Amino acid sequence: MTVARDSIVTIHYTLRDDAGTIIDSSTSGEPLAYLHGRGNLVPGLERELAGKNAGDKLSVKLAAADGYGEYDKQLVQQVALRSLRAVSDLKVGMRLQAQTQHGPRTVTVTRIAGDMVTLDGNHPLAGKNLDFEIEITAVRAATQEELSHGHVHGAGGHHH
Repeated sequence: MTVARDSIVTIHYTLRDDAGTIIDSSTSGEPLAYLHGRGNLVPGLERELAGKNAGDKLSVKLAAADGYGEYDKQLVQQVALRSLRAVSDLKVGMRLQAQTQHGPRTVTVTRIAGDMVTLDGNHPLAGKNLDFEIEITAVRAATQEELSHGHVHGAGGHHH
């Protein structure tokens, strides 16, 4: 079966940055299973996997725009430390859920200076080129339940 919209694709992957440093990899654990064509992977990677088959291996280099997007300075803001008093033991590097005018967004605490905290709403990989090594281990049709829920069930998916 070929990778196409609404197929369940199982892959092993290694993701590196431009310097060749490994950012993430599935090779020492379970492969990743996802529902293809529903935005479950970054857009450029889904586009490159379309039409491939189980057993295929490929290298995919994505510019930031096809990965997690360009870095957006408007997603960085400073807030008063007192507005985060409900967060215990606030530290640089912490990821928090924030309510924004566009709905909930994960933000990272990037700086604490005096009574001001800098929050960054960009994905940690925004603005970075992505270099994937992929091996497609399986491709199958999605079940009706998987299609209605929009994600994989069972091994590699959400409902184990």
